[in-house]
Amino acid sequence: SIKPPPQENTTNIFSATMRTNFLIEYVGLACILLLVQYTNKADAFSPMPKNGQLINGRTVSPLDASVASPMTEEETTTEVEFPPPLSKVDRLTRAATFWSSAVPIILSYYGKMAEIKVREQVLGDEVTEEELQQIWDSQHEAGAAKLADAITSLKGFYVKTAQIIASRADLFPQQYTEALSGFTDNLDPMPGDLAKAVVTKELLNRNEKFEDVFVEFDEIPLGAASVGQVHRAVLSEKYGGPREVAVKVQRPSIESKLLGDIANLKALSKPFQGSDTLPLDYYTVFSELEKQLADEFNFVAEAVAMDRVYGTLSRSMDGTAPAEIPLVIPRPVPGLVSRRVLVMDYLHGVPLSRARDEMIKKGVDPNGPEAQLFGRKLLRALTDVFGRCILETGFFHADPHPGNIFVLEDGQIGLIDFGQVKQISGRNRETLAKVMIALDERNKDEENKMLREEEVGNLALELGVELKEDAKDEAAAAVGIWLFDGKVEDLPGGYDKGELSPNSPVKELKSFPQDLVLVGRASILIKGLSSRLGVPWSLAEEWAPIARKVLEGTQTTRKEERVRFRDVVGTLKQWGKGRTTRAVQKLPAPLRTRAAGVILRLQKKSEEGSNE
Repeated sequence: SIKPPPQENTTNIFSATMRTNFLIEYVGLACILLLVQYTNKADAFSPMPKNGQLINGRTVSPLDASVASPMTEEETTTEVEFPPPLSKVDRLTRAATFWSSAVPIILSYYGKMAEIKVREQVLGDEVTEEELQQIWDSQHEAGAAKLADAITSLKGFYVKTAQIIASRADLFPQQYTEALSGFTDNLDPMPGDLAKAVVTKELLNRNEKFEDVFVEFDEIPLGAASVGQVHRAVLSEKYGGPREVAVKVQRPSIESKLLGDIANLKALSKPFQGSDTLPLDYYTVFSELEKQLADEFNFVAEAVAMDRVYGTLSRSMDGTAPAEIPLVIPRPVPGLVSRRVLVMDYLHGVPLSRARDEMIKKGVDPNGPEAQLFGRKLLRALTDVFGRCILETGFFHADPHPGNIFVLEDGQIGLIDFGQVKQISGRNRETLAKVMIALDERNKDEENKMLREEEVGNLALELGVELKEDAKDEAAAAVGIWLFDGKVEDLPGGYDKGELSPNSPVKELKSFPQDLVLVGRASILIKGLSSRLGVPWSLAEEWAPIARKVLEGTQTTRKEERVRFRDVVGTLKQWGKGRTTRAVQKLPAPLRTRAAGVILRLQKKSEEGSNE
């Protein structure tokens, strides 16, 4: 478990100042993890499209063709009562509950630190390591119990706090992760008749019955979360059926509740704005993500985002040829999309967060060759998809996490939940491309290494990174390398690679541009995956070829032909690898494991050769 760090002076085991800074940073880190990684909502359980369903001759549908004509309230035949929006009194009561729970927990840590300080400095007692461990274990148990009670009472947005803390045993005390591990996304689903009433009100046309659209509709949802829930259904012939689909339904009046919760967290972070003890301006981050969240209540925008990302990845960079997408992306059903209901392709699979349990059920060793081979395939797919989206168009999925990545029954990978996307400016997109190229050349040009690092630092500042006044000259370059090059062992300026290390370059940040905050989510996910697989991975090296194409722009006809031929060869190689992987998965279990082991050894040998 985590406890306050020891003071350098051995006569005092813990410095009061360091303990206070630790607590403030602890609270700030909890908040930033909550909102930067937020939005693991209903789509985290949305089924994904089957591969065959994606290639059905349907082009990207325009917005007006995708939106259904909703019925008016008077035309709705259901007699289900819809929950009303939160009143002003409700919002005040909810805020008061939050503050009455959060503030005492925080103050109790300050009180405990003051108590230890009095014992050490006033009474002259020597507090042993063992005694301190007992004190903080007891403090963590009490705080975790209070926090769990508060979240149980409030639910809504605060459930995300519990889920994120419970998943980060590397950052939070064991008492907190254990006390909050019981909170899952599949919580308090709204009744099936209420979900059907929302669908009826949002999607059905005049004189249309529910059965005219869906011949089957499972009233028990596949998963339920803060914003909504997802149901399996089968479309009628009138709407292209029989066809299995997933129906995402928004909870009535949820928008005002969740936005009010975010306002509370903004208020919590406001006093720390400009604090020297925090690595980032969390209040600014919360404000930006509040804007992002507003779009997540609009399922029409989510449907458009799905089609837009699919359109980017399904074509070559110059737009002249089709391209094979390395993962499956859901597609909305034309005519069955509204602001609060989204009908999309259904896919059989499990989220990555539950893949380990599923492997064990099927008798697959989670640490064996098959799992490692899939992990490498996932690493490559995510790298390629985010590299193209971020650098080529600047429009990308802004909420990648294990709940939004699906492992499909046929061994393919799915990326879901496009409720949070980001469009970065053309200028920032080009600057990011220059960063990738500079980092790539830094690794290949030892003689000009320092020059390249200086270039990376200047580009980071151009992107809007602001450093503290006393930061080292190498801080900006170290931040860029830390974020995009996992192969580097020694950062410029002697900084540490660990993000929570006191000597991390992240500690030198005064302000971080919002475009990079969301790009960083993808970067950190991929870095974490490569670390778990034990595969040295540099996003800069992998994205540099894309970056060069982005900056090169229009080329001569002859050069375009050479590039196109090379791209075709590369595509055929990737296609071949995909075919080989799928063929292996169809083998009997013993042969499958042996074949996967052979392929894995060949891949490792190839990587070792390329790194020499």
